Amino acid sequence: MSERHQNLAVIGHVDHGKSTLVGRLLYETGSVPEHVIEQHREEAEEKGKGGFEFAYVMDNLAEERERGVTIDIAHQEFTTDEYDFTIVDCPGHRDFVKNMITGASQADNAVLVVAADDGVAPQTQEHVFLARTLGIDELIIGVNKMDVVDYKESTYDDVVEEVTQLLKQVQFNTDDASFIPISAFEGDNIADASDNTSWYSEETLLEALNDLPEPQPPTDAPLRLPIQDVYTISGIGTVPVGRIETGVMNIGDDVSFQPSDVGGEVKTIEMHHEEVPKAEPGDNVGFNVRGIGKDDIRRGDVCGPADEPPSVAETFQAQVVVMQHPSVITAGYTPVFHAHTSQVACTIESIDKKMDPSSGEVAEENPDFIQSGDAAVVTIRPQKPLSIEPSSEIPELGSFAIRDMGQTIAAGKVLDVNEK
Repeated sequence: MSERHQNLAVIGHVDHGKSTLVGRLLYETGSVPEHVIEQHREEAEEKGKGGFEFAYVMDNLAEERERGVTIDIAHQEFTTDEYDFTIVDCPGHRDFVKNMITGASQADNAVLVVAADDGVAPQTQEHVFLARTLGIDELIIGVNKMDVVDYKESTYDDVVEEVTQLLKQVQFNTDDASFIPISAFEGDNIADASDNTSWYSEETLLEALNDLPEPQPPTDAPLRLPIQDVYTISGIGTVPVGRIETGVMNIGDDVSFQPSDVGGEVKTIEMHHEEVPKAEPGDNVGFNVRGIGKDDIRRGDVCGPADEPPSVAETFQAQVVVMQHPSVITAGYTPVFHAHTSQVACTIESIDKKMDPSSGEVAEENPDFIQSGDAAVVTIRPQKPLSIEPSSEIPELGSFAIRDMGQTIAAGKVLDVNEK
């Protein structure tokens, strides 16, 4: 186990070999035992899909698909010399979008898989746009299926040029992108340098993953702790419970709960049933605040410093991506917004502009409606007080999912908060 951790998104068009690559990474790092691979190999051959054993490693996702199970997200873990990686691989394009935007899987960096025989596909463009929109810093581009194009350097160069143009189009800093010719199927340039690409002398995929910059925990942002539950514990009193998203909480801090608008001094902080003097991002804590009773605060409140209290939105402007909606979305539509631990009905007051997801440019000002597949900037009015932050300032509290009719129909990130 490495002490350092990375969430890694594996993105790209569905047929470009993502699952095979993930399976290969798990195999090369010893995260999947040999006998499991053997079992998948036999299974794959029986189904006439010999060679797909690495894709099968992805938890028999294929079978789950056949059974019609919705696979929300497959978390797979592997360890290199430098990091413990959690792969955020989403079998479905929509799941990827949803999980990325709602922060169910906030990835620090990403591997973009582009097939050498196909180049940039529509989903490649959309995923790059989303990665850029959602703050992915470094992109490793695996030009996959090099075996299919006979390891031709000229084909690789063409794909590199095509992807570079795409990155420039969405204002992605190309200095933060590295390209590697790979074959997930044959294993070229994954763990070891390949003799088949003698023209390539840069790093292998695992070396590039080791060289990723370490994600910095958001301790320098102000404290933000969304409340999950509020308990009454004998001998202590009222104990709100939640996970610290940003900042640090110390005993003796003066805190404010918004939008309930109450506050006081932190008396105790408890973690794993032990008292601690302070807590940091990622810690799940229970704490007690002088003078706060059980009825003063509730799930969905956010706790922050009294002198930098959480924002409460009168209205806010957000960028949304519509994933699925049976008809069209117009101004006046009031679905439920899920932001951190809060669920509040919100009205879309206006649709300000429609964006082109392949470029990030404005496609239309003040459109009449938006529908599935559209990205747009909208102005939103919560029906009840809601604490939410601009994603440029506190990304952990700047994203949300929009649900209606029992499904996630859209997701987005907050651009700007107009406070009460």
